[in-house]
Amino acid sequence: MSYVDGFVLPVPRDRLDDYRKLARKACRIWMEYGALAYHEAVADDVPVGKSTSFPRSVKLKDDEVVVFAYIVYKSRAQRDKVNKQVMADPRLAGMDMKSVPFDGKRMFWGGFKSLVKA
Repeated sequence: MSYVDGFVLPVPRDRLDDYRKLARKACRIWMEYGALAYHEAVADDVPVGKSTSFPRSVKLKDDEVVVFAYIVYKSRAQRDKVNKQVMADPRLAGMDMKSVPFDGKRMFWGGFKSLVKA
């Protein structure tokens, strides 16, 4: 099977191009270190639910969109190795979290074991 890291985060609409540039850079770096796949997607059909939903999960503001991202690895051990290398990479290690094009305080993420895979 495989292992997946998933992320959900709010991005200001007027910073979406900046976010895309950062995501492309991150994609190249994760893939260089061995990720099997890297995907970033912007919300298109995510209605606000009555109690839970993607917009509610990040306390989405009117001028923001939800981004859903996931990275696929061979295993959790491989994920841990790749992430350690990525976080030490100078292209990302010195990133100022105050200047990134998203609110990291409202982002959430986690690692998942595959349950079903085609």
